[in-house]
Parts: sequence; C-alpha cells; structure tokens
Amino acid sequence: MVGSFFRLAAAGVVCALLAGCASEPERGYGSVYGGGQISQAAPLQCVPYARAQTGIPIYGDAYTWWNQAAGRYARSYEPSQGAVLVLYNYAGQERAHLAVVRQIVSNREIHVDHANWLDDGTVYTDDPVVDVSPAGDWSQVRVFNPRTRAWGRRIYPVQGFIGPGSESAGSNIEVAQKPRDLDAIATLLAQQDIGDDDEIEGLQ
Repeated sequence: MVGSFFRLAAAGVVCALLAGCASEPERGYGSVYGGGQISQAAPLQCVPYARAQTGIPIYGDAYTWWNQAAGRYARSYEPSQGAVLVLYNYAGQERAHLAVVRQIVSNREIHVDHANWLDDGTVYTDDPVVDVSPAGDWSQVRVFNPRTRAWGRRIYPVQGFIGPGSESAGSNIEVAQKPRDLDAIATLLAQQDIGDDDEIEGLQ
C-alpha cells in the first residue's frame, strides 16, 4: 500500500514537470525572451507612438513614412538604436507598421517599442524582433508575441529604418536609396496563412 502511494506520488511529479515543458513557448530564434512587456496605457496607434518616442515630425499613414523621410532623415537597411523600423507591404501596399528600435541585441536581433501591434491599441515595450532573411539583410523579420509568449509565425517584409538623425548626419544613405524588391517579398509572404495569431494593424 505504501509502495503504491509513493509510485502514484512520483507519477504526479513527472506529469507536473511534463505539463510545465508543454507550456513553454517556442524559442527558435534570438537570445533574450524577457521582453515584450505589455503596457495598459490609453489605446494608441503605431504612428503617433513612434512620433512621440523619436521626435520625428512625420505625419500620415505608416506606409507613407519611408518616402516622406527621403531627404529629411537618415534611411538605412540596418537597425540602429532610436531608429524607426518600417514593416511594409505585407498585405498590400497600404499595410504598414512602425516600431522604435530600443536595443541592438546582435546582428540578427533587436528589441523594439511599439503600439497597436496586435490591433488592440496596446503599447508593447522591449519586444524582440529577429532578422530571418536568407541574406541577413533585415529585409524579412519575425516578431515576438508578448501575449502568447512565443514567436509569431508570420514573416514580415522590412522597408528599412528611419533616423534617428537627419539625412545630413550620415548613416547608410547610399544603401537605402536603392529600393528593395518588396513586391517579390510580398508575393512570397502572401502564401502565408492569414489566420495566424500575430496579425497586426491596418491603416493608421
């Protein structure tokens, strides 16, 4: 009887451990997973949030920011702290999202602060983003989902990074003047399942 009790107790411990492993989020990319903090501030769109965080006085929908920044702010295909990450043309040319680079973790991972990522007006800070492009050129990324505590399944095309300085300050201006073939990237991404749980906002 006592032996049976201990066997049942041991089985219970094993089941608890297995349950804990099963709830662990997928961690196929990156190195830091403590980010993606959720703020309960008043609902915000990504454009006014990015503008307030960086002081870059660009207005209008997110998909217009890259062209509006030409000749005014540094535009680069490489991330830098304080720059605005522009996700673009992932579901049509008028679908875009802005996030502010908070930290450079490695040549393939950054953390960002952004609003309305999950189309709920919430502000997410210290949210990991990883470069998954074949060439390692930050043309395609995955974003960590703070609510599910797992990497989003979608891959998003990156138009580039704006700022944080003016165009006259330097940065990789010459590189950024060569437009990426976002149409080809968008065609590839259109084959993704549109029912993924990391769907983000529409127009700003």
